[in-house]
Amino acid sequence: MARVLVIDDEPDVLLLCRVNLRHAGHEVFEAPDGERGLELAREVRPDAVVIDLMLPAMDGFELLRTLDIDRPNADAPLLVLTAKAREADRVRCLRAGADAFVTKPFVPDALVATIEALVAMDPADRAAKRAVERATAEAEERGG
Repeated sequence: MARVLVIDDEPDVLLLCRVNLRHAGHEVFEAPDGERGLELAREVRPDAVVIDLMLPAMDGFELLRTLDIDRPNADAPLLVLTAKAREADRVRCLRAGADAFVTKPFVPDALVATIEALVAMDPADRAAKRAVERATAEAEERGG
């Protein structure tokens, strides 16, 4: 069982994540905005954090950067769940510290599987994967 923090301002998305993650046996914490999400991340020290990009109070990009620098649980993967599907958004998220990028609409079972795979990874392997993805994203952004 993992402790998963979901930060999204859409009640339907929170409900969908909560139901599916709990059904898979995970403990779920929810925040409707970036500031509350950051507070909860520090309080509950989640095993994984799911972050929407378009949030009130503190947007997802700022939250990603903040959590990447100051993760209350240094091993917790950061997964972006967003309606922003442009490649530039994916690259920006990877550069800001995201471990995975999932676009809305999403398949709940696939989201749960992605979270479980990230949590199950050895932290050193996840950090190496993140570094490779960042470098690849930056090279793509530069055009080659």
